[in-house]
Amino acid sequence: MSEPYVLKLQCVDRPGIVANISTALFECGGNITEAQQFNDDISGNFFMRVSFDLPGAREPEVRRRLAESARRFGLEWQLVSARAPCRVVIMVSQQDHCLRDLLYQAWVGDINLDVRAIISNHPKSPDLSLAERIPFHHLPVTPGTKRSQEAQVRSIIDAQSAELLILARYMQILTEEMAASLAGRCINIHHSFLPGFKGAKPYTQAYERGVKVIGATAHYVTSDLDEGPIIAQDVEEVTHAKGPAALAATGRDIERRVLSRAVKWHAEHRVFVQERRTVVFS
Repeated sequence: MSEPYVLKLQCVDRPGIVANISTALFECGGNITEAQQFNDDISGNFFMRVSFDLPGAREPEVRRRLAESARRFGLEWQLVSARAPCRVVIMVSQQDHCLRDLLYQAWVGDINLDVRAIISNHPKSPDLSLAERIPFHHLPVTPGTKRSQEAQVRSIIDAQSAELLILARYMQILTEEMAASLAGRCINIHHSFLPGFKGAKPYTQAYERGVKVIGATAHYVTSDLDEGPIIAQDVEEVTHAKGPAALAATGRDIERRVLSRAVKWHAEHRVFVQERRTVVFS
């Protein structure tokens, strides 16, 4: 019986990579169902994502062939089962629109997630019915307890074997040590198309500046606040007729769909990080 797999690889671009990989998969009994590649002329790097079906018993053979290709071409590669859900922990503060959307999409199967735990610095909302069977951890935090609280968060992540931490409007800044330990494994949603209107009441600030476009950015977390590699963005035009409350409502809708899009792409192994930017095979 065939099983679906996803192969991600990247390396310095050179002739023969696609032919080598395609031949290896074919000779191992693989059937390619989707293939995307990108040759970055600026960096000179090559990126490729391949979806393929393979008899399960042939996986060790494919891995052996990929290891040979890695030695020949200097590949960084990852081979995963396309059926395996992405194990995640979600952190949230008081605004739960992004959390609810992720839980719903996981529930109906639109995003292949296994939500192992929810962590919040505020008590659980009493009507969060979709999360009834998901462990909820109330971990309040103050400036003086941030490091000990983050140690608890890391302990939960490790205990749940989580592959990804999602900051679904978690309104606390991670320490540099925490951000570094989660490099490439933590996604945040920022309430602006580009970093701006920082601090309290961002939509009031946007209204006072008379903005004509509002949006959201989902990115990987780094020690630079809201400036990690961007995964997904979206915008919507607005007019002077929208006050702060209306802008905030529009912003919430953009935030939840941008975060879900970024998480879906990550869970489907479509995102490559290249220094401060990403390559996304959407």
